Amino acid sequence: MICNFSDLRNKEVVSVQTGLKLGYIDDIEINTTDTSVLSLIIYGRPRALGVLGRDDDIIIKCENIQLIGEDTILVNTSDSSIFTKSRSFSVENLLKY
Repeated sequence: MICNFSDLRNKEVVSVQTGLKLGYIDDIEINTTDTSVLSLIIYGRPRALGVLGRDDDIIIKCENIQLIGEDTILVNTSDSSIFTKSRSFSVENLLKY
């Protein structure tokens, strides 16, 4: 199956171990030297309509993808396979400007 980025964005990511829906793909990390895809990124949900920032992003390495189907992407979510990246900021910093 050949899949472009717009197709990936419409697929829901589901954990194989827990059955939890993790979200939809928002971004892709690409190695520009050998043009390989390194990971898929799901942005964290906004808190208070985005005023208080977002939850941590979920970064899924490509080796942890088990299956890309028609509607879903099944991923292995063991403790070491999913990384979160914080995109937090302080409200006090916003008020300074």
